[in-house]
Amino acid sequence: MTQRPPILLIDSPSLYFRAYFGIPESAARTEDGQPVNAVRGFLDMLAQLVRTRRPDRMICALDHDWRPQWRVELLPSYKAHRVAPAGGEVVPDTLSPQVPMILEVLAAVGITAVGAAGYEADDVLGTLSVTQPGPVEVVSGDRDLFQLIDDARGVRLLYVGRGVAKLDDCDDAAVRARYGVPADRYADFAALRGDPSDGLPGVAGVGEKTAARLIDRYGGLDGILTALDDPGSGFAPGLRTKLAAARDYLAVAPKVVRVALDVPLPALATELPAAPVDPERLVQLAERWNLAGSCRRLVDALAGARA
Repeated sequence: MTQRPPILLIDSPSLYFRAYFGIPESAARTEDGQPVNAVRGFLDMLAQLVRTRRPDRMICALDHDWRPQWRVELLPSYKAHRVAPAGGEVVPDTLSPQVPMILEVLAAVGITAVGAAGYEADDVLGTLSVTQPGPVEVVSGDRDLFQLIDDARGVRLLYVGRGVAKLDDCDDAAVRARYGVPADRYADFAALRGDPSDGLPGVAGVGEKTAARLIDRYGGLDGILTALDDPGSGFAPGLRTKLAAARDYLAVAPKVVRVALDVPLPALATELPAAPVDPERLVQLAERWNLAGSCRRLVDALAGARA
């Protein structure tokens, strides 16, 4: 029996930030000088993914709340360094106007984009990864999403750390080889190690190798915290002291790092169209924003994937 093609779950913010910083504004502008580098790069990434992965379904996940209050209440430092003086996320002035452009093009093509109030794109991806029929390929440059990998359900992470042209196609073995922990323990690993990009301090003096050894020995953070109360559990005195000092942090950090799997989402159209659902609108947008080449490449990729 032929396996069904994958559904591609796209971490849209991860890709359009990467596109914005990867393509100079001077190389992609409208006639009146408005930058469209993020839009052009994002569409070209989608086209390449469709050409190479040949999915029959796709959903683009959105950040409706990049720093949910429920995570901040657990850990006030969460993404605190990325808060703008006037509130909201620090985003380049020339990127923000490009996000609605991306959404308009996706709508004209017929690719579903969805977010949820009070949740990040990661949470939307996590929920879709457990609710959509597999196989599932999550596309992101966010290491936290290694935790979504599930070999039994056919959930993989296409990690774009080196760009879409050099995807790392990751299963559980890849996570073990990279970090020394299984994918379903990655959130505990990240909490121990810390992640400055998300405002996670980690445990002082505990790096990746120590975090991996602890998880291997005790099974995860719950086992580590239980072992702390056992004098015979075998911790080196210095390490026990460090972990004990971080007990309050370790009690909440995994809840912050773990991706939500129960985000309330509406019924979604996931089927990739073989042709744009609103071709006239797509032509108008392509002309207005100088995106003819990128739109054509995406349309051609869609047609080829369904051929």
